[in-house]
Amino acid sequence: MKLLLKHVFSKFALVMLATLYFSGIASAKDLVIMTSLPSMEFPFFVHMQKMLDQEAKSIGGIKILSADGQNRVPKQTADVESAIIQGVDGIIISPIDVNAMAPALQQAIDAGIPVVTVDRYVGGVPGIYAHVGADNVKGGEAQARLIMKQFPNGATIVNLQGQPGASPAIDRNKGLHNILDGKSKYKIVAEQTANWSRDQGMSVTENILVGLSSPPDVINGANDDMALGAMEAVKARGLNVKILGFDALPEAIAAVRDGSLMATVEQFPGGQAKTALNLLVNDLRSSMKPYNRVISLNPITITSENYRKNAERIGEVK
Repeated sequence: MKLLLKHVFSKFALVMLATLYFSGIASAKDLVIMTSLPSMEFPFFVHMQKMLDQEAKSIGGIKILSADGQNRVPKQTADVESAIIQGVDGIIISPIDVNAMAPALQQAIDAGIPVVTVDRYVGGVPGIYAHVGADNVKGGEAQARLIMKQFPNGATIVNLQGQPGASPAIDRNKGLHNILDGKSKYKIVAEQTANWSRDQGMSVTENILVGLSSPPDVINGANDDMALGAMEAVKARGLNVKILGFDALPEAIAAVRDGSLMATVEQFPGGQAKTALNLLVNDLRSSMKPYNRVISLNPITITSENYRKNAERIGEVK
């Protein structure tokens, strides 16, 4: 069975879906579940872990062993290996690298531990139990379409890419190019990774601006941290450059509201996390046989017109 969700969700729709879909969860069996997210340096993953912890408490009878990958594949690999030794009941993981984490996750699967990937997928492991995440290709395409809508006569674009090897970085970049490549009016004048980092988003943008003969029309960031860093670099130079982010962090939503960012992209990280946990717990507490599933959703652009309605974390905006 393959469940594909390709609707545009409001801020609570995915959580409501999880509640309805997994309403039959039993509470008889206590579980130990290891969660591993790439780095707690990033607000996106802090929020996701918070939602996992809250949902585990709400369901009951679940002990979460949370691990911070510290943005290092060896650290995340060691955490998975430790979880295998401890004999956890299941693993929920957002892999740092699409390929490098494959061997460790294969070890877990070979040990009989179901693995659910969330937000980021992993390659070369056919035994992955399930994946819950946004369609990041469509997210990149949404950014490109918004650029075309805002600049119908064409634009010069700087593209700040995510961390090499991370599946969202690969897919968001692919989506942007899917739409813009071959359209002569839209020229990507510089393209460079800033590794999801706000500091690097600022420094990379500064260096790119120095090397350009004229400012770009748009800076497209593969996440909000890089976009917010680029925003500071642009402000320091007094330039009028439109900036797009991705992730709908509260600070980015506020910047969209105030006009500092043109838009960000919502991918419902809290909904992803809760759905992944409910899916895994439901199956571990039932007699269902494992089978591969993909729960996917389309990210949507958050603008000054729709942020109050569609941003998952609107309640955190100051």
